[in-house]
Amino acid sequence: MAFADLGGVRLHYRTDGDPAKPALLLSNSLGAALDMWAPQVEPFADRFHLIRYDTRGHGASDVPPGPYTIAELGRDALGLLDHLGIGSADFAGVSMGGLTGQWIALNHPERLRRLALCNTAAYIGPPETWTGRVEKVRADGVGSIAETVVSRWLTPDYAAARPELAAALRRTLASTAAEGYAAACLAVRDADFRAQLAQIRVPTLVIAGTHDASTPPAQGRFLADHIVGAQYLELSGAHLTNLEDVQRFNGALLAFFGAGAGGGP
Repeated sequence: MAFADLGGVRLHYRTDGDPAKPALLLSNSLGAALDMWAPQVEPFADRFHLIRYDTRGHGASDVPPGPYTIAELGRDALGLLDHLGIGSADFAGVSMGGLTGQWIALNHPERLRRLALCNTAAYIGPPETWTGRVEKVRADGVGSIAETVVSRWLTPDYAAARPELAAALRRTLASTAAEGYAAACLAVRDADFRAQLAQIRVPTLVIAGTHDASTPPAQGRFLADHIVGAQYLELSGAHLTNLEDVQRFNGALLAFFGAGAGGGP
C-alpha cells in the first residue's frame, strides 16, 4: 500500500501502468474508494500512468476532523500529483470526484490536460438532504444508510443480476468512517459552481446516466451547456455508470483522453 503525506492528511493511493506515459488521475465518489475503478484499471493502465486514490475520510486515507470543503479535496489531489512529481494530468471524477475536478479546472487549470466529469453536477442539492444525512450517519453510523444509498448507485435490474457487486459496494460504504463520510457530505452540500462554469477552459467530457436519480441527465446537460466546448454523453445505468455501462464508459474515456495524448481511441 502506498501513502502520500501531504501535510495535514495522509492519502492512500495506487498507481498502475508505465510512469513514462501521460498521467490519468481518478477521483472516487462519496462513500466509495479507489477500488470503485476496478473495471477501468486494465484498459486504462495500458495507455496511461494510472493513479487512483482514496479521498480524505475514505478507504485507507486519513480521516481528519471535518467539515471538509471541495477546495481541500482539490488541493489533496494536486498534492498527490506533486508527491508523484507530475505537473499535469488528465482527470476523471465521479460525483464528489467530479466536483473536485471542477474546482481544479477553475483554480488550477494548468494542472489539467483534459477533464471527465462523470455522474456529477455543478451543484448537488438540496442542502437539507445532506444535513439530514450527516445527522443520521453521526448518530447511527454509515451502515445505517448503506442499503438506501447503494440502491441509487445501480439500477435495480443490474443490482439483481450482479448481487456480489451490490454487496461489495454496501460493504465499502458501511466501512467508511462516519466522521469522514459526514465531513465529505458537507463538502458536497456547500459546493456550487453553477455561476463559474463558463470560466472553465479545460477540454471537458460530461458523462451522465439515464437512470441516475442523484445527478440526473439534466444536470449533466447543464454542465455541458455551460462549459465552453464540452462534450456530452449519456450512458445506461444509474449513478455509477463506470460499473454499469463499463464498455461504453471505458471507450468514451479512452477516446477522449487518448485524443489529448495525441493517440487514437
